[in-house]
Amino acid sequence: MYDVTVVLVAGGAPSTAVAPIEVFNSAGILWNELYGQPAHPLFRLQTVSLDGRAVQTGFGLHLDPDGCIDDVGNTDLIVLAAVGVDIASAAPAHACLYPWLRHWHRQGTWIAGACAGTALIAESGLLDDQVATTHWGVVETCRRRYPRVRWQPERILTEANHVVCGGGVYAAVDLSLYLVEKCYGHRIALQTAKALVLETPRTWQIGYAAEPPNASHGDERIAQAQEWLFRHFDQPLSINRLAAQACMSPRNFGRRFKTATGQTPMAYVHQLRINVARQLLESERRTVQEVSGAVGYGDVTYFRELFRQQTGMSPQAYRRRYAIGPTQKTVLEGLDSEC
Repeated sequence: MYDVTVVLVAGGAPSTAVAPIEVFNSAGILWNELYGQPAHPLFRLQTVSLDGRAVQTGFGLHLDPDGCIDDVGNTDLIVLAAVGVDIASAAPAHACLYPWLRHWHRQGTWIAGACAGTALIAESGLLDDQVATTHWGVVETCRRRYPRVRWQPERILTEANHVVCGGGVYAAVDLSLYLVEKCYGHRIALQTAKALVLETPRTWQIGYAAEPPNASHGDERIAQAQEWLFRHFDQPLSINRLAAQACMSPRNFGRRFKTATGQTPMAYVHQLRINVARQLLESERRTVQEVSGAVGYGDVTYFRELFRQQTGMSPQAYRRRYAIGPTQKTVLEGLDSEC
């Protein structure tokens, strides 16, 4: 069982605190209860504020914590709720939070924040030289205040150096489901999402949802090439085209790309495309051929072969196992037996 600490802060959106509480408290419990199975709690959750007192959110809702940050004796995950849009006032008001975050990060604890809560993580220095996202409305403020952070507001989720950031207010849901998957795997995350009638985690605020593989490293030129790939993965791609985007020779690009990511450029492209295909098969009603075309493969037979290599099953079998469809919706009377 993982210990999760949700840090309540004043002035922000209450859903950025409540959504993680609901997701983590539902994992292993709600799905099982709906299907008449024994509940197996997977997370032990506590809520804290800076001083242990109730906080008032930006919408007038008061949230009472279990204690203060200094009461935390053990935690595997820390999730920060969002502050308001006035980052210049909110950041210094939470000064005691930053050494506490750095302490737990050094212990190996994962740190997560959604919306403007990512500014508090940036203020602690944990995002220096790392990729991060935040709400589009505060990103320019964050860029000025935290110039060392590689802000990518077009992404809903980012992960770097044991820190996960969510872009908007409701990205708190995506962030929480993403962390459930990291802890217990894809099937538990999907069950949690289905039980709460939520979509599976998205990671982009534009375009398709896909978790970019191996995106955290120190090669800026390769990182820029990856960012281009995330937006154009469905187009015809070759090593020559990718190298040209990076203004490098194909040989040098291939060498640096593999050093940075651990994969050849085209292996990386295939992994990115299959990740997108998984999301489409889980959440949309497109045919396998339509999914194949949507992720950049005109040859559906080749797509099926690649999909099986990376997931261990065919696209059809994957959809039957993981899709959120009409046959898997839970009703209060007469639970559907096909799931």
